[in-house]
Amino acid sequence: MQESPGQSSCLPLTGERTVPGVSHENYWFRRHEIVYTAIADDCAGAVVLEAGCGEGYGADLLAGTARRVLALDYDATTVAHVRARYPRVAVSRANLVALPVPDGSIDVVVSLQVIEHLWEQERFLRECRRVLRPGGTLLVSTPNRITFSPGRDTPLNPFHTRELDPAELAGLTADAGFDDVVVRGLHHGPRLRELDARHGGLIEAQTRLALSGAPWPADLAADVAAVRSTDFELRTDDLDASLDLLVSAVRR
Repeated sequence: MQESPGQSSCLPLTGERTVPGVSHENYWFRRHEIVYTAIADDCAGAVVLEAGCGEGYGADLLAGTARRVLALDYDATTVAHVRARYPRVAVSRANLVALPVPDGSIDVVVSLQVIEHLWEQERFLRECRRVLRPGGTLLVSTPNRITFSPGRDTPLNPFHTRELDPAELAGLTADAGFDDVVVRGLHHGPRLRELDARHGGLIEAQTRLALSGAPWPADLAADVAAVRSTDFELRTDDLDASLDLLVSAVRR
């Protein structure tokens, strides 16, 4: 995957967010992109708030179907980047546990791969409920603790404060005042399962290289650069084995 002119290379990789246009990062970018693509229809014609927008490509994707997208992030550099790069997204700096939005003013709240970074997860979900109109939709994704930090009480990722398994995510969402709670899991599709077999685990192969700093083998680099968002599957079965979790729910 080649970087296009004006692409997001000016916003560096930190380990806490993914960015488009970086070939060695492409697996993680596509793993995020598929969820934005899957929820775009839920945002059609809606006033959408994205809590924790990161680089902004996802908010811009949702702006293709939404009536209006307000993107929030705590990092000032990120906010400036989104404002300059994605003009159809309204963006502001904010603390996600104190959303600067009136009660009941939002149709859909989206927060993807963010809640695991927050210390006050319950407070964050209550804030999401507060800003949603009655009947509004919540869409939150997060790594599955069971597969992301297997056998551990503390996250492997130093940027994460608390990771959740499917039952914990569903329970937190219901406890915050949401109904119709549905959890889906993200899995490798057939093509990625082939790459898993070829490289002895696609995620593990990338992680080993990141930790060691060793050069990437040409075949792995090519396979990672060629990953597409459609190579992933979102399903409601086999949640414990999923890579990431996506919960959808409705404000009571």
